[in-house]
Amino acid sequence: MGYIFTTLLGLAGGAFCMFIALETKRRRLHEQERRQNAQAADLQKSSVAISARQQELDQYAARLTAERDQYAAQLNAERAEFNARVVSYDELQDENAILKRDLRNMDAHVRKIQLDRELQRQAHETLDRKCEELGSRYLKENVKWIGSSLSPNNFAICKQRLKDVIERCRGIGFPVSVDEEAALLASLREEYEKVVRAAFEREEQARIKVQIREEQMREREIERELKQLEREREAIKAALERALADAKDQHSSEVQFLLARLAEAEEKSQRAIAQAQLTKAGHVYVISNIGSFGEGVFKVGMTRRLEPQDRIRELGDASVPFPFDVHMMISSQDAPSLENAIHRKLHKLRINKTNPRKEFFVTDVESICQIVREHHGEVEYVADAAALEYRQSLAMPDEDQEFIENVYDRLEEDSEAVLDDL
Repeated sequence: MGYIFTTLLGLAGGAFCMFIALETKRRRLHEQERRQNAQAADLQKSSVAISARQQELDQYAARLTAERDQYAAQLNAERAEFNARVVSYDELQDENAILKRDLRNMDAHVRKIQLDRELQRQAHETLDRKCEELGSRYLKENVKWIGSSLSPNNFAICKQRLKDVIERCRGIGFPVSVDEEAALLASLREEYEKVVRAAFEREEQARIKVQIREEQMREREIERELKQLEREREAIKAALERALADAKDQHSSEVQFLLARLAEAEEKSQRAIAQAQLTKAGHVYVISNIGSFGEGVFKVGMTRRLEPQDRIRELGDASVPFPFDVHMMISSQDAPSLENAIHRKLHKLRINKTNPRKEFFVTDVESICQIVREHHGEVEYVADAAALEYRQSLAMPDEDQEFIENVYDRLEEDSEAVLDDL
């Protein structure tokens, strides 16, 4: 019994120990299985990654294959191109011979070109020399001609002509330097000063001569008239004295007659002088001044002077900025009547309607000419006004204006100095 219990207890203990050992082994196997499953999962992930990497590698291999094929095709093309450009030694030798022949021909051609160029250079030098001589002569002759045509009223025109000549010289290849141009212009200014000075002196001398001549003629006429009057008076007085002596202080008919004659002689002398002063012979003039009054404005006046242009010059001296242009200068034995007839016909065309003595009218030359034909007859006239100084003033630069003013200022100073010395 005890043996059985011991045996059973041993068996139970053995069984328990066996259970413990088997449980431990089972747990170890379970843990090992779990680790194997985890490794299998890791292997599965690695397998997926490897598959993706394999696909990338396949794609990269395909791209490398395509690039290799492309590079191979390019290399084959370049090789074919290179082979096509390869020249054989015989070909190089033939080409070298051709080049040597061409070089010899080119050398001969270059020598010929150099010779032709030398001949052309000599021809051009000759042509340039002739052109320079011709240009120099052309310039000198034009400068001389411009200087000879210079007047006190055309400096701006002559200066422009000189500039045009210089530009034409430059245009044909004749060089005119800036300094030479300045020297020519300075010379032109000097010539203009001389011309103005000479004209000024001539005008002064002419004015003085005219003034002296008019004064002398006036003195001679007055003296002659006084002498004639004095002779008549002396003759009548002598006859009157004789008559009074014969009549012995009695009023006789002869004395009365002589007194009447003396009074009549005095009256005749006075009437002759007045008649001479009131002569109707003279000139009717039609003038305009575009620079002062504009287009279509005319002055119709009368002068009894022997030189009617003197009156025109006086009108244009100081009262207006520019001289007048003469359209008509009509000589008439009854100048006042002709002037009045023209004024009456143009009365409604007066500029100053409040003062009829102002002789300016807004009309045209043809209308005035028609009136003159009706009251005087055919007459010569100038339709278009020159207005030279006005047109030159419009085109004149400030430089020329200052120069002309300086010239006249110096002339006036010199004239004042001469008068002071006198």
